[in-house]
Amino acid sequence: MAGPLAGVRVLDLTTVILGPFATQVLAGLGAEVIKIESPEGDDMRHVVPMRSPGMGHVFLHLNRGKKSLVLDLKQPQAREALLRLIAGADVFISNIRPQALKRLSLDYETLSASQPRLIYVNCCGFSPRGPSAGRPAYDDLVQGTAGMSWLLQQYTGGEPGYVPVPLADRVTGLHAVYAVCAALYARERTGRGQAVDVPMFEAMAQFVLGEHMGGLTFVPPLGDPGYARLLTPNRRPYRTKDGYLCVLIYNDKQWRSFFAAIGDPEGMDRDPRFSTHTNRAAAIDEVYAWVAETMRTRTTAEWRELLEKADIPHAPMNSPADLLADPELAVTGFLTLEDHPTEGRLHVMGTPTDWSKTQPDAATPAPRLGENSATLLAAAGYSEEEIRAMAAAGATVL
Repeated sequence: MAGPLAGVRVLDLTTVILGPFATQVLAGLGAEVIKIESPEGDDMRHVVPMRSPGMGHVFLHLNRGKKSLVLDLKQPQAREALLRLIAGADVFISNIRPQALKRLSLDYETLSASQPRLIYVNCCGFSPRGPSAGRPAYDDLVQGTAGMSWLLQQYTGGEPGYVPVPLADRVTGLHAVYAVCAALYARERTGRGQAVDVPMFEAMAQFVLGEHMGGLTFVPPLGDPGYARLLTPNRRPYRTKDGYLCVLIYNDKQWRSFFAAIGDPEGMDRDPRFSTHTNRAAAIDEVYAWVAETMRTRTTAEWRELLEKADIPHAPMNSPADLLADPELAVTGFLTLEDHPTEGRLHVMGTPTDWSKTQPDAATPAPRLGENSATLLAAAGYSEEEIRAMAAAGATVL
């Protein structure tokens, strides 16, 4: 095994995106992740497009590097099998509602009584300490309640919306990753495990308010909420004569270089709106509108050559298809081709981080439903006859 988390065993009772993204990152860092699935499988198995039933495209990306064990936790023999696995696990991570886990005797208090070193991570919508504890939460709902939809309405001037990526799920998933790693570190120092709650609402509230608390930071307020540079409608890829280009002229040096590059070296000093960072921030709508108009005067290729010489940050506006052909991602090995044993050739992503001493191995392909059930149950002490009996009773799927 390789990777900084080699030797760490994670029991993954998460579904959909938040938890599976977190455990996919942990698997990518070398942890052994055992995905516990119901007989129906994770919902994301069933999202098209797919080549085979139960192997949807999102599932394939979120579950590389994991093993699939099917346990119908409504059945006593399945719960007993899970308890056997917990006895050898370092981390138990779930996004099942705490009330349901308690009914199954899978709450932290019950498990930690016999497994004091267990790290128990509860991915939830709202903190158990608040009035919304136990309420269901999905990415769309949390984007709305944490202020993202309001921000989009302020930005577009139209109807509120949702960011077209599951931002709340993935932001909170990263919080779950560092929570696991920090809890493992604390256990190394103290010898004790602990429970960690990772709520979506608080994670996204931190994400939004870091920039957009704005004038409400101060008591009494010094202005409205929002960070003007991020909300100005001209903060977007700029239209050129023949396409689009992402450009960010940010500090004084870059602005001076930009004016020089377009043949107006005195422009920054002549127009007080551009002369200092504070002035630009105060007039950001007008400043970015001027940039947008200026960018229309040249082609994308002309701008790229000009901005490169002036050392001004810029980048192409890529589509997902462009990313698959991006030479940077190919050279670094982040995007590769994989021959999946049942799904054929796939584009797959690696881990974004590089390690000088503990570089993780390439992840194994996403498992079919129950692909590892027999092997994992046998390792937990079940005989072939007992495993077949569990499968016949519907407690597992082989």
